[in-house]
Amino acid sequence: MSRYFIELTQPEIKAQFERHPLVILPCGSVEQHGAHLPTGTDIFAANSVSHVVAERMDGVVLPGGPLGVTPMHMAFEATISLTPETYQRVVIETCLSTAQHGARKLLIVNWHEGNSASLSLAAEALHRTHGMSVVIAQACYVAEDLWGPSCNGLTHAGEIEALAILPEHEHLVHLDRAERSSEMRQGKHMDKLRRTRSFVPILTDIRSIAPTGWYGDPSPATAERGRQMIADIADAIAKEATIIFDQLERIQGGADQNPAGE
Repeated sequence: MSRYFIELTQPEIKAQFERHPLVILPCGSVEQHGAHLPTGTDIFAANSVSHVVAERMDGVVLPGGPLGVTPMHMAFEATISLTPETYQRVVIETCLSTAQHGARKLLIVNWHEGNSASLSLAAEALHRTHGMSVVIAQACYVAEDLWGPSCNGLTHAGEIEALAILPEHEHLVHLDRAERSSEMRQGKHMDKLRRTRSFVPILTDIRSIAPTGWYGDPSPATAERGRQMIADIADAIAKEATIIFDQLERIQGGADQNPAGE
């Protein structure tokens, strides 16, 4: 059975919320990924991971929408970016609609780093103002933790991102066009700077990391390995999110009885 909200009927969704009121919001972006990966790479990856997580946790995957906050990629064509304020409203109103129908738990599965600050603020509002129990899983970082050592790290449009979309969107991947990769050393150095907890440099655009817009080597990626990576990421997220939701239930008493804030 599909776990995608938009593929289910009203009675199926009603029954799902009565059985386990968990919704999963995939978050990504529409941005350039070189000449070999589609602009929807991040949301395709988030959707694939979210669906497997939904199977593991008995949840339903919301239509998160493809757009995210990605001004850093606007130097290149084929990028569409929302403002943080607009993005937060979309996330809040999407999830609040499900809260009004009985959803109590929200797992946000994010594949795009540029969304992180906005998602934190939206999650705070959904919990504190509307009573939902919320956990954010940074799926791209889970991928890096699990598969980074064998894929030369998490690089923009590199092997991990190719693996993430090959199983379901192989027809959109053109590894034969993967040319002009930016220098790996600079890309890794700049990405390391912006991914530390202690200091956060604000970069003008992706060219500060990769002058050509991407870096890495996607050529080893295959659909078979991609399926294994998606399964590994989903297993890790489902396991940890289940533990965290249980802890929240014990410590905070679960979600508010009036999640819509009415």
